[in-house]
Amino acid sequence: MNKTALIYCEGHFGTMDGKTANGLIRSSRKYKIVGVIDSKKAGMDTGEILENKKNGIPIFSNFEQALDSLSEIPNQFIYGMAPSEAFLKLDERNIVLSAMEKGMNIVNPLHEFFTDDEEFVKSSIKNNVEINDVRKPSIKRDLHLFSGRILDIKTPIVAILGTDSAVGKRTTSVILEEALIKQGLNVAFVATGQTGLIQGAKYGVAIDAIPTQFLTGEIEHQVMRAYDEENPDIIIIEGQGALSHPAYISSCGIIRGSRPNAVIVQHPPKRKNLGDFSYMEMPTVKSEIDLIENFSKSKVIAITINHENMSSDEINDYIHIYENDLKIPATDVLVLGCDKLISSIYETFPSLKTKIGVQ
Repeated sequence: MNKTALIYCEGHFGTMDGKTANGLIRSSRKYKIVGVIDSKKAGMDTGEILENKKNGIPIFSNFEQALDSLSEIPNQFIYGMAPSEAFLKLDERNIVLSAMEKGMNIVNPLHEFFTDDEEFVKSSIKNNVEINDVRKPSIKRDLHLFSGRILDIKTPIVAILGTDSAVGKRTTSVILEEALIKQGLNVAFVATGQTGLIQGAKYGVAIDAIPTQFLTGEIEHQVMRAYDEENPDIIIIEGQGALSHPAYISSCGIIRGSRPNAVIVQHPPKRKNLGDFSYMEMPTVKSEIDLIENFSKSKVIAITINHENMSSDEINDYIHIYENDLKIPATDVLVLGCDKLISSIYETFPSLKTKIGVQ
């Protein structure tokens, strides 16, 4: 991890639209994060905002203050937001150009591809820096159609789906992956969004930028890459959006392409309306489970809670309600860890216990 990175997240760190920055602060295998730009939270520690404990990564008021405060110019400038409009504002263009002039490589998670922008390309050449358009798909001749190979593998595949976008599916996926590795299992993680790829996932694709004709094939291809190259004991698939979501088809493609044997559902109990669609009510966790099980023919084996706007007592109350009403384990992995998820996975896939010598 010799690449240092500064994240731009003006006005949104710790919020739904700042999910790329939030995810990189929680876990980054590819970059050493040295700071975040967000004038609304300048002077604070990023860990205080996300986890209520300091992690030593500061928040700066602007680009200039960040460079003046850091001991050296970071290698990378990461645009750390996922706004619904998905395009740069004029002042943000100028900051990206300034970063290139300082010799920083650009990591772009937006649907607006900087390598298609003449001004950005000229600046990157002039300043000898690279632009990484994380979401930019391969040319169509290199994309994959669904082959059916995935129907023949016996390795357990678990998908982490949810009831909305930005509810913590990726965070739960990464924490569960790490917990299963500590159990002694060989785990393959397949990312399906831009943040997971920036974090350093070895396998994955930003599926919301893939033409629908190739969507299931690209997911299947990444799962099969992981299967062929790693010979894993279990494969974890990161979810996107929600199967019930009226604006997104990502979950449909993930289910069709990865064919999970089991599903874990992430849900924010206190969220009343869909994140970017405030005029639409959130689904209930039960309705989402029913939809997933009917569509995928796979069993939902656990519920994970996003504790936004919740007290500790409320977390425990909802765990009790879900376990009592739905008869499946429920937990909050950020607060309580993955023990219940691991127990449910072992119960669903008993052969995994023999791999680590558990009876």
